[in-house]
Amino acid sequence: MSKLLSVGALFGAAILWSTPLLAKDMVFTSWGGTTQDAQKDAWAKPFAKQSGINVLQDGPTDYGKLKAMVESGKPAWTVVDVENDFAVKAGKDGLLEPLDFSVIDKSKLDPRFVTPYSVGSFYYSFALGYNRDQFRKKTPKSWSDLFDLTGFPGKRTLYKWSAPGVLELALLADGVAPDKLYPLDLDRAFKKLDTIKPQIIWWSGGAQSQQLLASGEAPIGMFWNGRIDAIRRSGVDVGISWDQNLTAADALVVPKGTVDKEAAMKFIAFATGAQAQADFALLTGYAPTNTGSKDLLKPDVRATLPDEHTQGQVNLDMAYWAEHRDEIAKRWYDWQGK
Repeated sequence: MSKLLSVGALFGAAILWSTPLLAKDMVFTSWGGTTQDAQKDAWAKPFAKQSGINVLQDGPTDYGKLKAMVESGKPAWTVVDVENDFAVKAGKDGLLEPLDFSVIDKSKLDPRFVTPYSVGSFYYSFALGYNRDQFRKKTPKSWSDLFDLTGFPGKRTLYKWSAPGVLELALLADGVAPDKLYPLDLDRAFKKLDTIKPQIIWWSGGAQSQQLLASGEAPIGMFWNGRIDAIRRSGVDVGISWDQNLTAADALVVPKGTVDKEAAMKFIAFATGAQAQADFALLTGYAPTNTGSKDLLKPDVRATLPDEHTQGQVNLDMAYWAEHRDEIAKRWYDWQGK
């Protein structure tokens, strides 16, 4: 036994010593800001320590750039964090490598966010957020309240870009049942949005949305749940309504033709593991896609995550958006510009 231990210790020491010499680089691309900072701390750093593969950071994610890289035949990115509807369409369009599920254990991953070309990186909700200082006497509770300019006066803030979320919440506020949302009734959605259009301040990134809410410039609006939680942690008195929270996930994908598919698969396997997903959830307030992560989180942390608020939750239809995003975008930006 002592001889086996001695050999094992020597072998282990050799691996640790040799790791820096074997180290190589891969490039992880995401959206920047606090989300990518958390991905770096929860995934990239411990993965590099475990594997000896350096994880360089790039961003923000740019779909046009990803497509151009693939078409050049020499994508510089190894793993990219994208929106799930893009992942669905990019897989169909031949822009992505199929994932190797002999390396990535998908048995513990939320099946809603697994395709042959992508796995969910984290799971979030668009939720109604509000500044309590502005609404002490009456608290907004639903998307309908977002459109109630009399009961809840002031500016409201919504996501600027053509993407799943705003059109759905407008239809829900107008009385459409969650199971009747798709295909989206665009005429009805834009008509509803017309009723508050002069009062809308558009946010284009998470940090901007937080500034608008925390300052009270726009005391009510739609936000990524993690952004509301981050404001709350900073000490600002903001509230959140989970009523009909709109759920979606980001996804991890591998550009077609990437230099090191093996490193890509290992990184994705690590990042979607139970501990890495739990660590990311702790840092961000976004839910893990690994079903084993919840047991690694304390109850007060779990209470802030979307997967603890499934009653009345509405899943955004990424397959629909993958099919119709371009045509919706044209109408969306035409309407915004008028």
